Amino acid sequence: MASWYPDIEMEEMRSDAKGYGKERGAGPSSGVRGCIRPRHYTTSYRDTGEIKFCISEYKHDAFQMMLLMKSNQMLTDVKLEVGREIFHGHKIVLAAASPYFKAMFTGGLRECEMDTVKLQGVCPTVLAHLLCFMYTGEIVINEMLVCQLLPAATMLQMSHVIDACCTFLEQQLEAGNAIGIASFAQQHGCMDLYRKANTFIEQHFSEVSMEDEFLQLSHCELVHLIQRDELNVPDEKDVYNAVLKWVRHDEETRQPKMEQILQAVRCQYLSPRFLTEQMKNCRLLKKAPACREYLAKIFKDLTLHKPPCQKERTPNAPCVIYIVGGYSNQQSLDTLECYDVEDHQWTQLSKLPVARSGLGAAYLRGIFYAVGGRNILPNGNYHDSNWVDSFNPITNCWKQMSRMHTPRNRLGVAVLDGQLYAVGGSNGARFHSSVEKYDPDDNTWALVRPMSKARMGVGVAVVNRLMYAVGGYDGEHRLNSVECYHPENNQWTFVSSMKIPRSGAGVCSLRNCIYVIGGYDGRHQLCSVEKYDTETDVWSSVASIKIPRSAMTVSVWDGKIFVMGGYDGSQFLSSVEVYDYHRNEWSECKPLPWGRSGHASASSFHPCLLHCDAR
Repeated sequence: MASWYPDIEMEEMRSDAKGYGKERGAGPSSGVRGCIRPRHYTTSYRDTGEIKFCISEYKHDAFQMMLLMKSNQMLTDVKLEVGREIFHGHKIVLAAASPYFKAMFTGGLRECEMDTVKLQGVCPTVLAHLLCFMYTGEIVINEMLVCQLLPAATMLQMSHVIDACCTFLEQQLEAGNAIGIASFAQQHGCMDLYRKANTFIEQHFSEVSMEDEFLQLSHCELVHLIQRDELNVPDEKDVYNAVLKWVRHDEETRQPKMEQILQAVRCQYLSPRFLTEQMKNCRLLKKAPACREYLAKIFKDLTLHKPPCQKERTPNAPCVIYIVGGYSNQQSLDTLECYDVEDHQWTQLSKLPVARSGLGAAYLRGIFYAVGGRNILPNGNYHDSNWVDSFNPITNCWKQMSRMHTPRNRLGVAVLDGQLYAVGGSNGARFHSSVEKYDPDDNTWALVRPMSKARMGVGVAVVNRLMYAVGGYDGEHRLNSVECYHPENNQWTFVSSMKIPRSGAGVCSLRNCIYVIGGYDGRHQLCSVEKYDTETDVWSSVASIKIPRSAMTVSVWDGKIFVMGGYDGSQFLSSVEVYDYHRNEWSECKPLPWGRSGHASASSFHPCLLHCDAR
């Protein structure tokens, strides 16, 4: 078979202007010459021996020619009149690009026979852009054009342009325009953009509520927004304060609606201290007795430690579990990593300023705190610390905060009423019963009533504004006792004891119950798990973890308990187990990057470096 050149095309060209003038079989002197022109195409072979050629440039070239013909009014068969301007076009192109024009020209309407069609609801500039798109498949969108382009594309049912406008607006989303874009999208039936804009509002409510668009919401729109379970706020105070700001913007008109709006705020997740300050000092509340009574009732329920009637918000945002510090390879670690629960990926973040193990951690108002711990050097020397460092997940930076009154190693840490509590621990051979709390508003620590027993390796959990200190080691014995802290009277009381004494257990709360996982009983690591019902004051056993471990860390997300790392008596573990309380069973999850013990963790739905917008 003769050779073939797949990327060239041979053309015969006429040599004289008067005619072809040469016979088919003429030689080199016949005036026919070969013109080699590059072409790009794909081929497919058929069983019959045929070859199908697909010329990639053809569609582009054909439309370019049609655009040229339109520009020169060649074979155009319709004129579009918009205001004082006339646009020439080909009905077949318009009908192919727009169902609106297809119905107009093929549906038996009177426009079928008209040479000139008047268009309403679109400006000449926008129509020029849309016609250009019909002939080229290309369109340039900017902030000034998109507000007119999307309605016109919607009217003409040009789905590709609608999608391009929505993509453009999605990329422009920010706190100052998200509410407006959501409203604009809903108005024009762009429901995917509407959902994305609302998701942005939910995930960035604190920032959105600071903008002018928020103040322009109607009463009904505001209630609809703040009622959402998916609202992602570091503290319910953000929602409460946003409502007050909205009312103050037009106080005379809006104050009568304040009681109804407040009921949409999850006020049962405000602290009693905050409620007291508001009822005492807020000028708006002084003018609204019904609002004061409503908040007073909530205050009473909180101080009686009643389970909240309102559902806790469940943000529509990725969950991240932060893990900091720990012990491995005969030294303390300075690592900070985060685990994306949905993507199952571990990511390294900025290192802890001072390496330490036996520390505590908590997430409070959008900030991750690393508290206390022991800095163990490779030579065996160590130093127990009272250091407190805060990590900003958005900037990926650490900041040193006020130090605790007492160095604490293997302490328990919890958040109660918007304050950070450091419980027990040890300083060298001295075991602590003392407890102190941190106020992030003024960056200070204050001592509170100590526990009845010293507890190192204690687990701490909070349920219905009561803080429970579980187990631990007092310097002589592993403990099965549990103490409960009442913030109203600053008192600790004993509740029912665990079945098995243990220290270094993983402790967390889930659905009004406290789970105590693994730990060390003085002889070996444990795999048993106990559950405490805070309402009935009863302990029960649930499914055991697969690998016995102590000095691990636990975190809760979406009704599941994550148990990460620890020590099994012979090696440091990287394995992660996940508990599903519905099924009462454990399953394995993606392991830690390496084994460790004595690390700390906390989970968050709030914005972080992994999920910050690229804009």
